[in-house]
Amino acid sequence: MSKKSIFFLLLIIALVVMQFFRIDKTNPAVDASKDFINTVNPPAEIAGMIRAACYDCHSHESKYPWYTNIAPVSWWIKGHIDEGKKHLNFSEWTDYPADERSHNLKECAEVLEETRMPLTPYILLHSEARISREQRKQLGDWFLSIK
Repeated sequence: MSKKSIFFLLLIIALVVMQFFRIDKTNPAVDASKDFINTVNPPAEIAGMIRAACYDCHSHESKYPWYTNIAPVSWWIKGHIDEGKKHLNFSEWTDYPADERSHNLKECAEVLEETRMPLTPYILLHSEARISREQRKQLGDWFLSIK
């Protein structure tokens, strides 16, 4: 066997073994009394944009499509979801102190304006999360208008 053949055989074995290490896809229960959309009650258009562009990674309502069954892609996606919830979790909105909620709203407006969110790979796989420049401005302005 050539070195190339051995390398590809080891690579295939590694990829097969990776499939045995599954991610946890369970979402904690959502308490509606703590949820951002339920407590802040944005206009329907704004709520729709937030759900489509933010909630998958920033709430307890994450959806795990078929490709999250394939490692190492699943690990990468789970890492993004965990990191997103660590920075901001809309399902736990009322648990944040008032000053942190205010900071989070400013941060939401900023990442929208700078087109840092939603992440490009997410938009490529989730067309419903694609928001126009005008929608970004509308959503950012709305986040800044909340007291």
